[in-house]
Amino acid sequence: MAQIASNQNPQKMARFLRSERSREILLAYLCLLPWIIGFLVFTVGAMLVSLGLSFTTTDMLTGVRFIGIANFEEMFQDRLVLKSLTVTASYAIGAIPLGIICSLSIALLLNQNIPGRSVWRMLYYLPSVVSGVAVAILWSWIFNPRIGLLNSALAAIGIKGPAWIFSEDWAIPSMILMSLWGVGGNMLMYLAGLQGIPTALYDASKIDGANSVQRFVRVTLPMLSPTIFFTLVMGVIGAFQFFTEPLIMTQGGPNNATLSILLYIYRKSFEQLHFGYASLLAWVLFVIILACTLVVLRSSAMWVYYEGEVRK
Repeated sequence: MAQIASNQNPQKMARFLRSERSREILLAYLCLLPWIIGFLVFTVGAMLVSLGLSFTTTDMLTGVRFIGIANFEEMFQDRLVLKSLTVTASYAIGAIPLGIICSLSIALLLNQNIPGRSVWRMLYYLPSVVSGVAVAILWSWIFNPRIGLLNSALAAIGIKGPAWIFSEDWAIPSMILMSLWGVGGNMLMYLAGLQGIPTALYDASKIDGANSVQRFVRVTLPMLSPTIFFTLVMGVIGAFQFFTEPLIMTQGGPNNATLSILLYIYRKSFEQLHFGYASLLAWVLFVIILACTLVVLRSSAMWVYYEGEVRK
């Protein structure tokens, strides 16, 4: 009898553990259920509806009419689509690398043992938490060619400043310059990455005779490459959604010089009520962002180093 009881106890314990595990899994899914429902309805569902609308013409008020690939034909004949994609790409090509370089440079400086280091870190980070509309209004004043702070400072040293956002040639460079306002967020991530680099690596490189430039290239950059990779991916996604600044500051002008693809989608949908065509453009933007992100992901194997990784 004792032998039978001893054989049953492990089985009972196993059944109990399985049931306890099942209850934990069920409770976890119940806690996740609100998010899952919201994701399926407001993200996946909205994307599927948008995909369906891209084959229709509708103003979302008087009904929906299926038109097949007519929106695609219109897109290939619409010169503003190419213009808006060119503007967006120009902004991304300028803002992404400049933002990475500036935020990394600031992080390197603030990682040194300097007086008031915590205060300087706070001052560089604070601008990144200010909302986009407030920043756009502020920089509209700064870029004002007559009474703006920037041209007033240039005039003080005898330089005649350009028209900035009111000039077709200077509009996108002005937006790229303004994008540096938010480098404090990436600076904080680079600072955390720098502080996570083992000092033993620097000590070993010094013993091997490496100078400061060699230590930066051979030690700092490889160890920071995962952080650079993350900020690059997020930078690509953010740059192609360039919208608030041209909407508030220039309304896409002058002469469509700041007409980003997201601003053009906004115009087609909420101003002109061409929701079917705007849905198609939104999917085009999605495919472009996805393609650029995949290119960065595939290239990461060549330049991103993870500590402890064994490369073949």
